[in-house]
Amino acid sequence: MKEMTDEEADYWDEYYTKNPPEIDPATNGGFAKKSFKMIAVDRLSENYLLTKALATHKTPTEIIGELVREKITASA
Repeated sequence: MKEMTDEEADYWDEYYTKNPPEIDPATNGGFAKKSFKMIAVDRLSENYLLTKALATHKTPTEIIGELVREKITASA
């Protein structure tokens, strides 16, 4: 594959700086227009979240939010 010239790299750098790509948060765990914090989960939790995300077409963040809301409601 041909490497980019410096001019091409400068062009694309400027282009994507001014026009960041839109990422759909509903697909592949994208984070566009949402703030997020990185969290660590164990392997079981990761597998559950990813399986549930694929089955429900939601992001892992949405699933965690639902679980937290359910827990808060149950304890109220």
